[in-house]
Amino acid sequence: MALRAIPDVHDRESASDGRVIRRSLADPSAFGVIFEQHFDTVHGYARRRVGADLAEEIATETFVRAFDRRRTFDVDRPDALPWLLGIAANVLRRHWRSERRRLQAYGRAGDRAESSEDEEGRVELVAALDSLSRDERETLFLFAVADLSYEQISEALGIPVGTVRSRLARARGRVRQHLRSGSPVARPSNDPKESLNV
Repeated sequence: MALRAIPDVHDRESASDGRVIRRSLADPSAFGVIFEQHFDTVHGYARRRVGADLAEEIATETFVRAFDRRRTFDVDRPDALPWLLGIAANVLRRHWRSERRRLQAYGRAGDRAESSEDEEGRVELVAALDSLSRDERETLFLFAVADLSYEQISEALGIPVGTVRSRLARARGRVRQHLRSGSPVARPSNDPKESLNV
């Protein structure tokens, strides 16, 4: 079910997101165009990350924060989606425990299912994703789930493109190594909050 703002807020084809956000500074209702254009994508990203139960809450909070922070958006940028997904990533960090439980539930469901190559592969993939640091996992999800480019991920997370490339390389390598060996790869120890016990 797709949620929509009030229809016919403004003509979307005539303005970039930057121009729409600039206009929303004087006319707050203009921000409805940004909502209309990007809500489904942000909601879908959240749904794939934390499930349908929390997705609407995450997407709604993302747009509330975006509206409140619209003065900080670089209005010279034509596309607000990377900025919105960066806000969503920050909101999702609060919901890490729910996301972790969801990943673990997928793993347990696979463990209980009849043993098949597909189920075993899914369990291993969930375990491999769970072994990544939050930064690596977030970067990988923005690339693989949200289908953002390196440059868009850089914008979304507020990090250099080189950092995006290195995080993706590390994440891919760790997932690959985990899937080959069938055992967890040591999680980076630079941040104690990265532990599953947080």
